[in-house]
Amino acid sequence: MPQTLSIGDMGRITDTKVETIRYYERAGLLPAPPRSAGNYRVYTQEHLSRLRFIRRARELGFPLDQVRVLLDLAAHTDRSCEQVDAVAREHVMEIDRKIRDLRSLRQELSELLKQCQHGKIGECRIIDALGPGAAQ
Repeated sequence: MPQTLSIGDMGRITDTKVETIRYYERAGLLPAPPRSAGNYRVYTQEHLSRLRFIRRARELGFPLDQVRVLLDLAAHTDRSCEQVDAVAREHVMEIDRKIRDLRSLRQELSELLKQCQHGKIGECRIIDALGPGAAQ
């Protein structure tokens, strides 16, 4: 693998859109790379490793603020992983909350579907539940 990479190379290697890489730079998650004589971004293996870390954290559903915290913690390899555990535990709790919310939404929508009489839209329970007169 070459010592330096273009933004397109970074995108292909990590399956990340160029705009997403630029966004991570603007958000401060990925340090801005040096520029070539032609003013192109020149990425290093460290940028690639960091982008892979960010991508994996995002695949696991960590929001950007937690990714930022995890990146900061990862830079301190001699510290206890207690804070990393706390971030992960908080994320699991958020996932559990979302699962409960989705189950509740599914139940509510299933109940509305059971009430469907296959009549006219003016009598539709789903439309009615969304708010009477909303389509007008």
